[in-house]
Amino acid sequence: MLLETERIAYEQVSGRVSSGELLQLVIAHEQFAWLHRISEVVVQVDEMLEADEPIAMDDFEKLIADVRTLIVPLETGNTFERKYYNALQREPGAVLAHAEISRFLTSEV
Repeated sequence: MLLETERIAYEQVSGRVSSGELLQLVIAHEQFAWLHRISEVVVQVDEMLEADEPIAMDDFEKLIADVRTLIVPLETGNTFERKYYNALQREPGAVLAHAEISRFLTSEV
């Protein structure tokens, strides 16, 4: 959802890009760098789920705490917080996804 929002913003200025070009932009272009933090969390979750051993409760609680800290949209915050805030202002689907993950993060484990 956030990637698509950022893609639209990029294409409004620079013109349409293919999926392959988008991948290169996500990897190397400054405009997409803020999304790397979310990608790192997704990789971390994947690694936890694919591990042979059960997920330790301490590791799970740390991951939840890290995500709670990460997904704070602030108009005057750091780069990630500002871009996240702006994405939520532009994209209703991002707002719905944010609400869903926020509900999960505040539920009892």
